Amino acid sequence: MKQRIITGVLAAALFIPVVWVGGLLFVIGTYFIATVALYEVLRMRSIQFRSIPGAISMITLWIFLLPNEYYELLNQLNYSKIETALLSVLLLLVYTVLKKNRFTFDDAAFAVFAMLYVGIGFFYFIETRDADILWVVYALIIIWTTDSGAYFIGKSMGKRKLWPDISPNKTVEGFIGGILSALVVVVVFYMIAPLDANFWYLLPATVVLSAFGQIGDLVESALKRHYGVKDSGNILPGHGGLLDRFDSLLFVLPLMHILQLI
Repeated sequence: MKQRIITGVLAAALFIPVVWVGGLLFVIGTYFIATVALYEVLRMRSIQFRSIPGAISMITLWIFLLPNEYYELLNQLNYSKIETALLSVLLLLVYTVLKKNRFTFDDAAFAVFAMLYVGIGFFYFIETRDADILWVVYALIIIWTTDSGAYFIGKSMGKRKLWPDISPNKTVEGFIGGILSALVVVVVFYMIAPLDANFWYLLPATVVLSAFGQIGDLVESALKRHYGVKDSGNILPGHGGLLDRFDSLLFVLPLMHILQLI
């Protein structure tokens, strides 16, 4: 427990100032976190990061993460992110032939999905921070209060298992309690922070985001359980890997844009 607390404090001491400062420093930090997260996902399927598929996935991720303000770099080459992703698919399929199916079609599909799974969420992390830091705070409030509410309410009142085959400790009561906790704190946050959003739209949006944040956690749990992995990594002693810390955020941030909150 002591190690977990120390790691959490040190990680927050690095993470919060970088998010607050924003700009190029934040973009570089996001690239680092996303790259480590991609490494953690690929490792689950024993795809080496220092390999041709690993390099293709990493380079494609880096291009995918390019903020809109730097998108002109691709436009000057007459390429789009979609075309880059399609090229990576073709290259991975070619590699299945070169490796005589020791690197299979399934491996190629996994590498592509790993890049999209990580890339979409962290791209919107950059875009959300660029829009307004208050939206990043809003997303983090939803995730942290949902996790805390789900844990404490689930521990004290939880009786019905939510999804025992994937995450045996989660309960239906905890799931609902997490959403209610997020709603309460978001209402308080809205009263003290000048969020540019309609209050009556923000409430149902928060419910959706809180629910999907918990689903994002379940998705990563299902992935780890399928590949027999306890934690995505060990870069954060006591907490696991970076993907373990950002799994909910990867779902919440894109949905905030899809719901047109930003």
